[in-house]
Order: sequence, then structure tokens, then C-alpha cells
Amino acid sequence: MTRLERTRPLILAFLCYLLAASGAANAAAPLSGTKPAQWRVVWTDDPATSATVSWSTEAAGKSHTLRFRVKGSDESPSAQLADSGRHTGGEFELYYHHARLQELQPATAYEVQMVSDGDESPLFYFVTAPATDREFSILHGGDSRSDHEVRRRVNKMIAGIVATSYDNDDLADDILAFAHGGDYVVTGTKMDLWSAWLSDHELTTATDGRLLPVIPARGNHDKGKPFNEVFGFPEGDLNYYGISIGPQVRFTTLNSETSTAGDQAQWLKSELKESRASHRWLLAQYHRPVYPAVKTPGPGLKSWVPLFEKHNVDLVCEADGHNIKRTVPIRAGVQDETGVVYIGEGGLGVPQRTPKTDRWFLESPGMADQGHHVFVLKFTNEALQGTCVLEGGKVRDQFTRMVRP
Repeated sequence: MTRLERTRPLILAFLCYLLAASGAANAAAPLSGTKPAQWRVVWTDDPATSATVSWSTEAAGKSHTLRFRVKGSDESPSAQLADSGRHTGGEFELYYHHARLQELQPATAYEVQMVSDGDESPLFYFVTAPATDREFSILHGGDSRSDHEVRRRVNKMIAGIVATSYDNDDLADDILAFAHGGDYVVTGTKMDLWSAWLSDHELTTATDGRLLPVIPARGNHDKGKPFNEVFGFPEGDLNYYGISIGPQVRFTTLNSETSTAGDQAQWLKSELKESRASHRWLLAQYHRPVYPAVKTPGPGLKSWVPLFEKHNVDLVCEADGHNIKRTVPIRAGVQDETGVVYIGEGGLGVPQRTPKTDRWFLESPGMADQGHHVFVLKFTNEALQGTCVLEGGKVRDQFTRMVRP
């Protein structure tokens, strides 16, 4: 590793701190009539060729359309009608609109503009995942509930991290998506809380208008219908799915808030078996940790961990604990260099707890701490490099997982 490669996370963290402190994306759009607001991009299908672009309006409106085209193109924008409806969750009135884009070009920046009854959003863009094998990064974090002000500050930091990860003329080594491990709000059935989260999420938008796609997982505080409505899942969807980010990274999202055994475990067995045969890197995310730094193990310890180990999952991303952790590699309940590493456990705005650092799987070379944070996960041909960035830009932890034989 060169000196530049070793110091790049420190430079990135410092720059993202400066951008956040200077007020990047410092105001959320107000909800007013049919004016589009609370914009977001969601990845739950093939991110090289599809995406769901969503927004909210205060009033129901009659016509909701997304205009989109390749960024920088002289062609007239295409139009995609949105699926719309009123959010469930108390008396709070809010309407969702999901434009589901298909047959997109891989590794391409798309300019998008939401239009509701003639009211237009600003121009934004997002970037599809590559179809070729190249380096890129994603972010992971969880637990953005409870502290509104801290959540906003962390979101601004995320915008800064994204802005420093690429050059407008070179999207070959940038941050492509944000995997969220759940617990967006305190009470998942209250739409007023979701609305506040959605407005705060606007602050992750980079200063040049880049929207960072979200890969959502359901947390224990996210009970109820609003979760599926916010992220565009079908009604009653159980929220476990896998996507390939590029041809060599398989990212599997599980749902620890429903049965971890039965159908979900059977699906995971097939998902990991097929993915291990075709991908260099296997990752999983879900909410309740199986090797927790504070709480007792979640049910996935029995249902999922044997499958993680059988199919040599490289990294598992967890939340729920309200702290920072990285375990030693674990196999069959003991430290083993061939095992699985678990990181987490949620610092996107929730008050932090003190981890139990005497647990064997957190002792050196593992680690545990507390602090609002996000993980930057970079994928190369040889290594998966992880960096834990604290609010304020300090790098708290760095680790490397080498590609398996």
C-alpha cells in the first residue's frame, strides 16, 4: 500500500468535515402543496440497470412524473409516471411517489427532475452501478433515530464524504450507495417521524446535486406499513433481497424483524450458494447483531451464522447496539482467520451506549467504542478496505479483508 493510499481516508475525512462545517446541503426543502420534496433514490433490484426515484408532496395532486436523461445529454428528457399514494401512519398527511426506472445504462450518471402537477424539483443526478469489474466504495451505517440535530449533522458529513470521493470527469473510483441497517425513526407507525427523517435525508445530497442511492434494511423500530411505503417495496414485502453492485460484489439484505429461520433461511442458503460461485466479495446487512457489543445475540446467530461461515461471507454489517464495533474473524464460535468479520452497530444520530469491550470477539485485533459514525467500504481486486469515520472527520478504525483463495 502506498503512502497516498494509507493517508487517503484521513484526507477524505478531513475534507468531508470541512464541507459539512461550511454548510453543504444546509437546508431541507419545505413541504408545500404539490412541490416535490424529500427526494431519494432506492436500490433493491439490479443497480446497474434499475433504480427507484422517489419523492413526497404535502398534497395528493393529480399527475406525478419523473423526467430523466443521461447527464450532459442534448436529448429531450424521457418521462416515467410514478406510483403514488397516501402514506399510512396517523393523521399526518403525506403522499409518496415512486418512479421505477428500468433498462438504464450501467456506470452512467442520470439527470432527474421530479414533477408534480407542474411543480418542479431542482435538477439532481445519480450514478448507476458498473457492469465491469472496477474499484468503488459504499457507505454503511444504522440507527438514525432519536437525535434530530445529530442526524442532520451526520447526513451533512455523508454529503461531504460523497463529494470528496469523485471528480466530475472521473466516476471510476467513487462512493456508489449508502446501505442503512435500520431504525430510521423511534416509532415506525408514526408518519410525522418518517417525514422528519425524509426531510433530513435530503441533506445527504452532494453540493453538485448528486443523490446517493439507499439500500434499506428494516429495524426493530421500523414496524408498520410506512417502511415499505417510504422505500417503494410492495405492500406486505418481507424486506430481504440481494443485489450485485458491479459483477463481483454481492450485497445481501436480511430482515431480523421477522422469522430468521424458515423461508428466509432457505432463501439465504440459496442466495449465498449461488453468489459465492460467481462473486469475489459477499456481504450481508441486517439490524440485530449476532455478535453484539452491548445486547444479547439476535436470532440470526442460529439461523444465519452457519450459512455465513459455510459460504465464506467476507463482511457482515449490523446495527441496533448504538456503538462502534469490529469483531475478530469468527468461525464456529472462536477466533479464526478464515472466519467472518462483523461491524456496526449504529451511529447515524442515535445516542451512543458504552460497549462491553471485554467480550472476546471485540478484544484486539477487534475493537469497540462509541461515537456517531459511518463506515466507508472500498472494494478492489485484492482487498476490501474499511474505514470508520467519526462525526467531525476523525478516522476511528481501519481494517482490510483480503480476497479469499
